[in-house]
Order: sequence, then structure tokens, then C-alpha cells
Amino acid sequence: MKINKGIKLWNKAKKIIPGGTQLLSKRSELFLPNQWPSYFQKAKGVEVWDLDGNKFIDMSIMGVGTCILGYADEDVNRAVKKVIDESCISTLNSPEEVELAELLLKLHPWAKMARYARTGGEAIAMAIRTGRAFTGRDKVAFCGYHGWSDWYLSANLSNNKNLDGQLLPGLEPAGVPRCLKGTAIPFNYNKIEELKKVTKENKIGVIIMEPRRERGPEKGFLEDVRKIADKTGAVLIFDEVTTGWRMNLGGIHNLYGVFPDIVIYGKAISNGFPMAVVVGKKKVMEFFQKSFISSTYWTERIGPVAAITTIKKIKKQNVPSHLNKIGNLINEGWRKLAEKHDLKINITGIPPLTTFIFDYKKNSQALHTLFTQEMLERGYLASKSVYVSYSHNERHIKEYLENVDKAFELIKNGIEKDNIHNLLKGPIAHTGFKRLT
Repeated sequence: MKINKGIKLWNKAKKIIPGGTQLLSKRSELFLPNQWPSYFQKAKGVEVWDLDGNKFIDMSIMGVGTCILGYADEDVNRAVKKVIDESCISTLNSPEEVELAELLLKLHPWAKMARYARTGGEAIAMAIRTGRAFTGRDKVAFCGYHGWSDWYLSANLSNNKNLDGQLLPGLEPAGVPRCLKGTAIPFNYNKIEELKKVTKENKIGVIIMEPRRERGPEKGFLEDVRKIADKTGAVLIFDEVTTGWRMNLGGIHNLYGVFPDIVIYGKAISNGFPMAVVVGKKKVMEFFQKSFISSTYWTERIGPVAAITTIKKIKKQNVPSHLNKIGNLINEGWRKLAEKHDLKINITGIPPLTTFIFDYKKNSQALHTLFTQEMLERGYLASKSVYVSYSHNERHIKEYLENVDKAFELIKNGIEKDNIHNLLKGPIAHTGFKRLT
């Protein structure tokens, strides 16, 4: 297998595009420095073709979690092509905006209104602004990762390690106004005492968190968060940009019976076409009118049409059931192969967003890099995480695990002979934010 064009283009991109690409998660250095194909010319189902014509099976992050149905889904593409031919925007509004709102509100009986953006980060920033407007308070208590906006990165103005346990170590709040210092305060998942302390010591206007991600909530945790929000008058926002639509129809919060004031969806809601939604209670959502929140391309037609078609297919085909089944097969396979080769791994995440982590301290990242290298040579885009899609089937998983078996065998031999670094054909993958030159 020759991978030349993508590597060459990536090296060129780093010189003329800050960071090389628009998304940190797609930097080649996070996967396989100097070896990753970097660019695609075509993708269909779970198959991806690079610039050199190599075909890979995507057993990694599937467009960073966007393509829940698989790449270039026929039903979604057909609906999008129709509106492209009819025009995706005009002086008048798209009727699909209303149709999508009705569909979303039917799935969320606790909510009464919906607004749209085109990315999760935009939608979160909108929700934070609206929550602050509703409460008249500036301070936000947050848990987890919620984008790149000033309100979020301002947490590191107070302590440059505030975000280390939430996202990536070493993020600098460069360009974030110093006057935002102290307005974003972190608390850790399942640590309700931390949230109690934050809300006791500060007038919190907004509490934002993912209801679940790597691990589930301890008994009573989400219920207690809801109680604290009610007691303090804070707006409770559930960020389901990543988790939404995978475990069940709508948000994972429905499985726990704890309902926020606002929930945010993105990524999987429209199968790869830009779309994000904010769904919430009327008393809070009406404050969108109190602050100027508006954008021309939030009125284009492709996003709502793609979302409507995707949601309807998720429901009709019971997509979450399939995602959970495939995710559990992957988890079971990883566990059995780790036991077979006596490898120490930890498995985290919900089944449709599953991750395994080598547990070898300072050598763990080298092992992950070697795994990606070996799987790439076997025709797989693979990393420590698999974002399952409806296009993944049992045959894909069987063949994937057969190749994982071979990769794990090589890794185990490398550990025993203490020559992991000699097996690597390039540098170790980055683990966080690093500047590219």
C-alpha cells in the first residue's frame, strides 16, 4: 500500500492553514504522524478511499461522529439532492424549519420551542447566552467538553489546568478577554459535592454538562443536579451534541428520566450535513428574543431536510438498537483478544461510542500509535475509539477483530521484547493540543 498524496498534501496544508485543518480531532498527528492518509476522495457506507486510491474500512470515528447511518446514506442524500435542485436558500424561509421543530418537540414533551444552528459549538454558545439572559447571571458551572467559545476557554484564565480534566491538557485561553476570568467554573462528573460547592460560593446562572459520556451516572447524580438547578434558579443545559440519537431516539437523558431546561444536538442528527439544534422550555427559549442571536446560513434548507430524513430513518430502522448491538460485539471482541494476548486494556464509553485504552503508563501512547499503524497496513482506519454507524455489520466486526487479533499479537511481542519503539515507523501520535509548523 502506497500512501503518498495525502501525506504530501498534509505537509503542504500545515504551511498555509493554521493547524493544518479546521478541526483538532482530524489532525494527522493525533493518529499516525507522517503515515496517515489525511484526505479522502470518496466515502460510502463504512468504506473510505484516499487520494492514492487505497480503500479503508473506517473503524475509527466515522467523520467525528457525524455519520450515524454511514457515509453517503442514500435516503438522506436523495432528500438533500432534491432541495439542492429546488434551491437550498431564498429570500423566504424554509418550511422544513417548522416541520423539524414539530418533530423534535414531539420527541421531547417537556420542551416547547426549538432553534437551529449549523454546528454544535454554535448551538452551545447560543444556549449559554440565552441561559445567562434568562437568569441575569454571568457565571456558568460546567462539566465536560463544550466547544471552543470564549465562555468555555475562559475557565483557564483563573487556572490554566481547569480544563485539563475536561478536555485536553495545555489549552491556552489566548485571545479570550481577561474580564471573563471567574465566569466559567468546572466540576467533575459524578462529584455532586463539587457542584454544591460551586453553586454555594457563586451565583451560577447556567449549569451545562453531558448527561453521560465515558461512564454512567451514579445513583441520584443527575437527579441531584436537577434539584440544584431548581433550588438555585440556574438554567440546566444537557449537551448531547455527541451522545444524542445513539443509545435511543433523541437524547440519552430520556433513559434516565431527568429533563433539562435545554438540550443541544448536533453531529449525528443530520448524518454529515451541517446541523445543530437547541430544544428547550418556552420560558427559557423565549429569551432568544431578548438577545441578538441570528445568522444567514442558519436559514439554509439542507440542514433541516437532512435532519428530518435522518431522524425518521433512525426511528423506522431502530438504529440505536443496531448501534448498541455492534458496539457490544466490539467490546466483547476487545476483551477476549486482550485476555488471549495478556494485554492490559480498559474499555470505556457507551457501546455506540466505545473506546479501549492500553494501560501501560508512559508506553500507552506508543502502543496506541503502533495499533493504528498495524491496522492501517491491514486496510483499516483505526484508533482507540470506534464510533459505530448503521452501516457497520457483523461481517465488518468479525473481519476487524481478526485483524485486531494480529495487531494485538504483534504488540504483545513488542512489549515482551521491549522493542515497541523499534516497531514504529514514525513518531508517536500526539495526545493533546500541540502547535504544528
